[in-house]
Amino acid sequence: MRRHLVALAALSATAVALTGCGTTEPAAKDSGKATAQSVTLTDATGAKVELDGPAKKVVGTEWKVVESLVSLGVAPVGVADVKGYTAWDTAAPLTNSPKDIGTRGEPSMDTIASLSPDLIVATTDLPAAAVKQLRKIAPVLEVRSAKASDQIGQMKTNLDLIARATGTTAQATEVNKAFDAKLAEGKKKLAAAGHAGDSIAFADGYVASNQVSIRPYTSGSLIGAVNERLGLKNAWKLKGDPAYGLAATDVEGLSAVGDAHFAYIGNESEGTDPFKKDLAKNAAWKSLPFVKKGDVHQLPDGIWMFGGPRSMQAYVDAVVAALTK
Repeated sequence: MRRHLVALAALSATAVALTGCGTTEPAAKDSGKATAQSVTLTDATGAKVELDGPAKKVVGTEWKVVESLVSLGVAPVGVADVKGYTAWDTAAPLTNSPKDIGTRGEPSMDTIASLSPDLIVATTDLPAAAVKQLRKIAPVLEVRSAKASDQIGQMKTNLDLIARATGTTAQATEVNKAFDAKLAEGKKKLAAAGHAGDSIAFADGYVASNQVSIRPYTSGSLIGAVNERLGLKNAWKLKGDPAYGLAATDVEGLSAVGDAHFAYIGNESEGTDPFKKDLAKNAAWKSLPFVKKGDVHQLPDGIWMFGGPRSMQAYVDAVVAALTK
């Protein structure tokens, strides 16, 4: 998982921003195969995705789209890295036992083909060569992986597009409404506790060659955007990448955060908590204002930082609880 986090940071820094929106169009009347329930969508790459009807047997090649499917009441028949999803995205637990289709970066074409899916949902992070192969198996709907200029809007757009492909638009409306309500509730609780306008720095970290690297979640990150909707200020001054809004620094770079709350999500089951373990005796770490004050908050495992509305609702509950305890 740590290797994936490093790879994701590198990928997001170089990802090409792809524009596009999902639309549902009436079936072409001159098509002999068209029915009243035929669905035509335009995905994030501008590609047309044509379905005979709402997809029922769906494969998800990335955790955020799997979360969306589960949130919409669609049990995917195939999921990339089922074990990883179960560990890192507990906000929308799987309701079935989907087939593991391999890694998120390299899904198994043979395994996916054996499932005979109606639809494969991927993100724009998946290599074009892999998408080309997948299109030989079934229609592929690509959603934009991330958008630093509007993470929350992109998250909702992705959910709505998947909902149109699966005939679950009513469920999408409810999921988005629940997310908005949770934001309002969290903001109210923080203000009541005197934390409106507080600065917060969210980060994750990993260890490579015995060195701890820190990955700041800037205002352009999904969690950064959620924090700001809660009435908090992002303490990071670094510029994040144009897709995920992530930056890079080291332990010394944490000094720029100043007197702010510090929060992170580590996965204890996979041993990915450098803040608690590797930095415990580090002089630079121990000298930081938030460390001295005990204002370091490890949020619960299983909140996927790049997920959908359900993950972000779990994040709101977790960060509000941490700051108001």
